[in-house]
Amino acid sequence: MNIAIIGGGAAGMTAASRVKALRPDWNVMVLEKTNFVSHAPCGIPFYVSGIVEYFEELCTYDVAHFRSERGIDVHTNARVIEVGDGYLVAEENGRERKYEWDKLLFATGSRAKRLNVKYEELEGVLCVNDITNAEKVKKWALKAENVVIIGSGYIGVEMAEAMTRLGKKVTVVEMAERPLPEYDAEIAAVLKTEMEKFVNLRLGERVVAFEGKDKVEKVITNKAEYRCDMAIVAVGVHPNTEIARNFVELGKSGAIKTNSRMETSRENVYAAGDCAESINVVTGKSDWIPLAAPANKMGYVAGVNMAGYELHYPGSLKSQITSFYGLEIGKAGLSEHEAIREGYEVVSAFVTTKSNARYFINGLVHLKAVADRSGKLLGIQAVGKGVAMRIYAASALLYRGANVRDLFFTDFPYYPPVSRVWDPLVVAARNLFRKLGIP
Repeated sequence: MNIAIIGGGAAGMTAASRVKALRPDWNVMVLEKTNFVSHAPCGIPFYVSGIVEYFEELCTYDVAHFRSERGIDVHTNARVIEVGDGYLVAEENGRERKYEWDKLLFATGSRAKRLNVKYEELEGVLCVNDITNAEKVKKWALKAENVVIIGSGYIGVEMAEAMTRLGKKVTVVEMAERPLPEYDAEIAAVLKTEMEKFVNLRLGERVVAFEGKDKVEKVITNKAEYRCDMAIVAVGVHPNTEIARNFVELGKSGAIKTNSRMETSRENVYAAGDCAESINVVTGKSDWIPLAAPANKMGYVAGVNMAGYELHYPGSLKSQITSFYGLEIGKAGLSEHEAIREGYEVVSAFVTTKSNARYFINGLVHLKAVADRSGKLLGIQAVGKGVAMRIYAASALLYRGANVRDLFFTDFPYYPPVSRVWDPLVVAARNLFRKLGIP
């Protein structure tokens, strides 16, 4: 069998490794448009700030490892320009080459969203979701003094910290009325207060223009102007599906439509990672969830099925964790406004409490639990100290379809320095009891 995989990121290399482990005599080829495989764009803010010292650390394994240790035929700097039944054409080092395949995987990832304003000709306007931009971003960051970041999602928040750690004057421009707009207002308000200690946070502003001669000098919004010598556009991502369009069916999100085996609408063609749709475990609906952990698992499932075995991907919760300086922020499942948008009759509880025993200083956590009127648990958000362990616990419960009673009765361990007898998750569940009429 000839297995062709387009994309050498998380999903692509996981799938390739799985096929080769199960079918060592098969030919497994990966075509990656950059010079890097198994890359981790999520680590770019930490490389820019200096927490991660070497760029190479952003790649879990190098190309030589996959070629020599796993027997995978990796082609770097290979951009696929055409896909047809049983063949594909790639441009490699200026030459076009045609390859045959028996089974094909799209693992083409995502690309940065663009702003609807002109800035291509200005140097110093950069995105950070592409591994190939990491070194360029760091070089610009080291020489810049004033930095404007457009967008306050995960990348925007993490880049704001990275730039302030480098001693830069940072302005963050966000079109929504709160940072991390996917979160509810109570959680975002805590982050807003912390961010304002370090950056000029401009909420409810929309970028309308960039100005400069050759390189960026000014970002103009609908309300003000901000001088800068570097601008970072971090307004989200799109699924990278141009090569798949008109070959396989796309879903409503624009990502590739798949079933639980990661199969597409065309026989022997699969998709996984940021370019593919999957199931949202909470809603049970098709969703596009471009995150690293789901991408790896989708790649694993695709690889198993491409090798002729049977494995099903149940979906994802959009579980997320980030931080801003000492403030941890996390979310699993739906926020309240997302749940309302999905048509649920929502009940929620917001609590502010200690994340550890009261005789320990610090340890404050703000936590919000969202449920349906039926008692079904829909989501957990938290900000403060001890957030990660609560989001991990919430993810496990949500994955199993837990209700509010399950949240209350789960036996969370007690250890005074990091947890309480009445864990914040249990306190939130108890508050939901009252709203649901549970004694």
